[in-house]
Order: sequence, then structure tokens, then C-alpha cells
Amino acid sequence: MNNLFTSLVRTGVPAAGGWLVAVALRHGLALDAAAVTGVLTPVATFAYYGVFRLAEEHLSPRYGWLLGYSRPPKYETPRLALPPN
Repeated sequence: MNNLFTSLVRTGVPAAGGWLVAVALRHGLALDAAAVTGVLTPVATFAYYGVFRLAEEHLSPRYGWLLGYSRPPKYETPRLALPPN
């Protein structure tokens, strides 16, 4: 699969998951919409990605599915040539 598509999926799924967690917490914590949009959604998104990325790295690669794709994209490091002297 294309690395660009993989990276976009692995960004979008945690964003949607964080938003869903923030909306669910809003109903349980009686927060206003500005708090959910401005603070809680980014924090929940960061936590969602962090938890499942750590689980994927340290427990099992199967947790990558919770980020939208089973493995992170692999980028090739470019070989830089030194300029001639």
C-alpha cells in the first residue's frame, strides 16, 4: 500500500477516535462545546494515538489496526552525496 495513503489513514483514524472519545466525555462531564473542540479533542486524539502506537510497538503489531492500518509507513532515507571538494 502507498506510504502516503497509509500515513493519512493512520492520522485520520486517531483523529476520529479522539473526537469520539471527547464527545463521549462531554456527555459525562457536562462540558461546553468550546472546551471539547479546543482542548479535549486534541488531548484525546494524542492519547488515543499514543496508547495504541505504544501498544503496537511494545505489545503486538496487531494493535496497529486500531490506528487504521496494521503497520506504520516505511520511509526510505535518502542517500545524500557529499559535494566534491
